[in-house]
Amino acid sequence: MAKLNPYLNFDGTCEEAFNFYKSVFGGEFKGGIFRMGDIEGAEIPEGERDLVMHVSLPIGNDILMGSDVGNAQRPYFKPGNNNYISIFPESREEADRLFNELSEGGEVEMPMEDQFWGDYFGSFMDRFGIYWMINYNEVNL
Repeated sequence: MAKLNPYLNFDGTCEEAFNFYKSVFGGEFKGGIFRMGDIEGAEIPEGERDLVMHVSLPIGNDILMGSDVGNAQRPYFKPGNNNYISIFPESREEADRLFNELSEGGEVEMPMEDQFWGDYFGSFMDRFGIYWMINYNEVNL
């Protein structure tokens, strides 16, 4: 089966967001942070040279990737774009920690609670406009 790696776009806050995610999950960026201005031979407008072209943060066996959008894409950019990243932690304690840290400064949709379908679940939008779901179910570990 194919492995899915979420890729997030930001309107100039990619580096800030990924430094925040790194503080929550730990680890190091794979290969560092690549900027638009690092593209050899490309004519990048001065105001876009420091934008993030690509960043990857390994989290467990998966990779969270992201970039900023340039001026040409900005009219189409909407924070979050109705996408969620669903995390399946190994314990209730880890579920609570991830929920509390990632939702800080954001907007909680559903607080962490036992749900009728059997999961300990919560969802929120983080302070960068990214939607997250935390699912814990010890039966499905």
